[in-house]
Amino acid sequence: MITKKEIKNKKVYDGYKSFQYLEAGEDYKEYKLAKEIDRVEPYDYPVSEDQEQKVQQILQEEHIVSMHEHTFVTPEDLSEFYEFRRQGRDWTGYEALSRSGLDVIFENFMDGTAMITSQAGWKWSDVIHDIGIRFSDIAHQDMVIKAERISDLYRAKQEGKIAFVGALESCSMIENELDRLDVLYGIGIRTMGVVYSEANALGSGLREPNDSGLSVFGKQAVRRMNKLGITVDISHAGDKTSLDTIETSEKPVTINHAGARSLWDSKRMKPDDVLKACADKGGVIAIEAAPHSTITDKHPAHNIESFMEHFEYTANLVGINHVAFGPDTLFGDHVRIHDLLAGKLSIKSAQKSGMQKVEYVKGLENPAECFPNIVRWLVSHGYSREDIKKVIGQNIFRVLKETWVK
Repeated sequence: MITKKEIKNKKVYDGYKSFQYLEAGEDYKEYKLAKEIDRVEPYDYPVSEDQEQKVQQILQEEHIVSMHEHTFVTPEDLSEFYEFRRQGRDWTGYEALSRSGLDVIFENFMDGTAMITSQAGWKWSDVIHDIGIRFSDIAHQDMVIKAERISDLYRAKQEGKIAFVGALESCSMIENELDRLDVLYGIGIRTMGVVYSEANALGSGLREPNDSGLSVFGKQAVRRMNKLGITVDISHAGDKTSLDTIETSEKPVTINHAGARSLWDSKRMKPDDVLKACADKGGVIAIEAAPHSTITDKHPAHNIESFMEHFEYTANLVGINHVAFGPDTLFGDHVRIHDLLAGKLSIKSAQKSGMQKVEYVKGLENPAECFPNIVRWLVSHGYSREDIKKVIGQNIFRVLKETWVK
């Protein structure tokens, strides 16, 4: 059987490594990084040979889109993580991405841990530095292209490349400055969450005990994003703030990495009324796979089955035209990163008792592994080519066509 290492939708990759145009030790401090490929035992979701042929055809012919990833590579020694983050320089896993089958990646950077000048993240100067360094690195290679218009998404597939969409999980860094949204758009950001887990000037995050909804400034910010062509996201917003954002936005809103609270009663998951409201406005809900997120009572140990249970529940609730995937993975030990950052990233407040801790999510461990296995699962469970085409890309494209500048 063809394995994930041999997918037909491989990209034109020339061996480039991040920042090879600079000199290690002179221009930056060098760290030993985690493995991009085979950090854990490779896993292919089991399918028949005939099904694998269908999988490979889909990967080759359709647009494969992940609505939420962190494509950076962590240090191998996570005791160095805070020092590493203070350097303000992140490496991208280009080699692994060349084998991922992905055509479009929404890169959400790591600005909750942008700690160049602060221990708290989300500071304006740190975020600008982080985005600028990553785009500088991207500008020195050819496989990944900075995507700013719909045409870039199609061009990437045609040229055997990957479209890299700039995204941020929160508007916290704009503080009370609307024009900062224009600045972020100008440097390439195309989707933003209104709030991360803690409250900001726009509204309340999911960890807050009281959610007062979208603020007056938050409504102004949502309208400005509509005008600019920035897709509005509510993945980390509180329930009332989420509903207010959907109502305020003149365009569809996304939930680009979450799951269904009806399956797992965690604040990190979305309740049915928010999922329905998002879909009713024309939006899309992308299912996430970050460790210990999309768990279910049936599958309390996080795996691809629990992840797809959230997908099927959401699809049955809102319709197949409004679901997609945003795995929210990275290159490195994601579980230990969460343990390290539990307080800073509000992870503990979003979890509940009853889950079984795993070392990693088998089959969905990093951005290069997820989509071949997602497509295998869909094919093996009898989904039609048309429905698979929708959930792995076309539903997202539809929303972008309604929210981006034409």
